[in-house]
Amino acid sequence: MPELPEVETTLKGIEPFIKEQKINKLIVRQGSLRWPVTGGIESIVEGQTVIAVSRRAKYLIMQLERGSMLVHLGMSGSLRVVDEDTEWRKHDHIELQLVNGACLRYHDPRRFGSWLWSLGEHQQLAHLGPEPLSTDFDGALLWRKAKAKKMSVKPFIMDNKIVVGVGNIYASEALFRSGIRPDRPAGKISKQRYELLGTNIKDVLAAAIEQGGTTLRDFVNSSGEPGYFQQTLAVYGRAGKGCITCAGVLKDIRLGQRSSVFCPQCQR
Repeated sequence: MPELPEVETTLKGIEPFIKEQKINKLIVRQGSLRWPVTGGIESIVEGQTVIAVSRRAKYLIMQLERGSMLVHLGMSGSLRVVDEDTEWRKHDHIELQLVNGACLRYHDPRRFGSWLWSLGEHQQLAHLGPEPLSTDFDGALLWRKAKAKKMSVKPFIMDNKIVVGVGNIYASEALFRSGIRPDRPAGKISKQRYELLGTNIKDVLAAAIEQGGTTLRDFVNSSGEPGYFQQTLAVYGRAGKGCITCAGVLKDIRLGQRSSVFCPQCQR
């Protein structure tokens, strides 16, 4: 599933082609996604100009002159900038054609993404926590919100109401760097260790963005290229292999129906 670094990489790739450009046409070939594409969206957005493009959590927001489009890549979605005469592939569902000749094409084999329009704030954004790379987020905030919580720390930091965009891959890597077991109760971690974890969450996400995200199965950027952060993964997807720090065997447990790989010696 594309996580925050993959969405940020996509944003940086598409923004130069669509910002301040007028929408010539919107083609919806398949509107049955996780949530149905907003009915009549074509006539609403055609002729409008894309004022700005931004990201909130794992959502891309295209701000128009009137209202905005909210795009989520789901589990397998991607956005590519192509020429208008580029042949449509299987699972290409939506295309945004701009007057400068660029076309933004949405590809989603599993159709678990979304493409919605709204005049005001999108309800999907209403109850989200702070952005992890902003000054609103740090380890002290995690420590305050974790008080008395019995849930494991990994699902705690993956809760979008606590902080947005810390998905499975990056939660695993940040916990490893911080020496914290993913199944340790969130309410039993010291403020000092949370401050380290907050710093490592920022560092891991920033490094992943710098390297274009992580490609495990489906993700490609707006040019159709994969991300390369997977080459530096210390624990995610490495169950049974040697720890890069102590050479001990990495262990895999299930937390919240997700695989959680960690080092029993380095993480406590």
